[in-house]
Amino acid sequence: MTPASPDPPAFAIFEVEQTLAQKIVDIHIWAVREGLRGAGAPELFDGYCQRLVAHGTALWRGHSAMETLHPQWNGYGVTWRRDLNAIAPESYPHRMDDEPIWIASPFFALIERARAGDDNPTLRRRLAAGPSERDFPALEEFYAEGGTDYAAFLFVFGDPLAHGQRLGDRSQGTGVVYSFVTDHASGFSDDDVAIMRTTLPALSLAMKAHAGHAIASGLLKTYLGWDAGERVHAGAVTRGSMETVGAAILFVDLRGFTTLSDAVPGPVVIDLLNDAFEAMAAPLRDRGGQVLKFIGDAMLATIAFAEAERAAACARALDAALEGRRNLDALNAVRSEGGAPTIEADFALHVGEVLYGNVGASDRLDFTAIGPAINEVVRIEALCQPLGRSILVSPEFAAVAREGGWPLESLGLHALRGVKAQKELFAPVTTPDGAPAS
Repeated sequence: MTPASPDPPAFAIFEVEQTLAQKIVDIHIWAVREGLRGAGAPELFDGYCQRLVAHGTALWRGHSAMETLHPQWNGYGVTWRRDLNAIAPESYPHRMDDEPIWIASPFFALIERARAGDDNPTLRRRLAAGPSERDFPALEEFYAEGGTDYAAFLFVFGDPLAHGQRLGDRSQGTGVVYSFVTDHASGFSDDDVAIMRTTLPALSLAMKAHAGHAIASGLLKTYLGWDAGERVHAGAVTRGSMETVGAAILFVDLRGFTTLSDAVPGPVVIDLLNDAFEAMAAPLRDRGGQVLKFIGDAMLATIAFAEAERAAACARALDAALEGRRNLDALNAVRSEGGAPTIEADFALHVGEVLYGNVGASDRLDFTAIGPAINEVVRIEALCQPLGRSILVSPEFAAVAREGGWPLESLGLHALRGVKAQKELFAPVTTPDGAPAS
């Protein structure tokens, strides 16, 4: 009979335990350092997966996803693939909660368990063990591609249940979910799973730090405009802090909106406002413009410039106004065919210096633009309907635009309410399709 092997020396067990512990400590230190540095989610997850591989995990695929607060996206995720040596970011639109593909996913199952009170639930499936281990469609796909083992983890941010919040409340977020797939014949080892369980909380904190920064930045840009949002996020929060900025100014007001809003249901009005504002704001995005605010049924936008760029900024502003008008015409045609109400808009363009910064009460500020140029562009727009024009241009704007070759028609001198001297107003000369005439 072969004698039993003696127990391994105590130092050998200690050496193995230290090796696993050192791997865990190494990833912890890296995650904390990267979180403090402000690394983004794709960079964080790529680095994490690379470290798992470096520490001996036969990782084939990794995926991470979390909710966000954004007007366009419900959440975002990143997928890592060893065979591609690349990471692919992705975004998820709103209204996906009822999609069959989502309800049939392992992530949905984890979130349901968390809603039932399971703290940081996990899911393990040994894909190569048989069909019973592939009880989600995604797992069948992974198995068909060579996957042998699957592990998923959910880490909840905060304690929504303790505060009477349901998991997934838009003010709280669900946290972050991870999944990992190996193609190793034996699946994940116990050490692989131990490393994931013990290091993912540190990675999740780094992910949460980035998510909070990204959400704050996105919300500020959404509600204040991209430039104002960046300034506030960077620390421009002192009441009364202002600077003088040269800007091409665009003011748009919807014609007959009050009468329309009295005649149709509220949800229909909101739908119309959203469609109209999108049609008029979209042309500003790739022209360096920003919408400073929506004022009821009106929109105030600017394109800031250094003095040497004045002509180019005015040209972009006029381009945006003409395209906005064409967009609104196209929108009205579609809405009219569907029996939905339509709306017209009046545009006014001006150029000058504005005071740009924080105004308001001590506990409620508005980052906005003020000054005579803002007042004048509003007064100019009020003359669109009396003059039978949908776009009016100030003499200051016209002087710059004409230098760039824009054809403009003089409409004579007109009095602006609250402005002492009369001003000569202009209208762009356009072709029947709304493009500038040659």
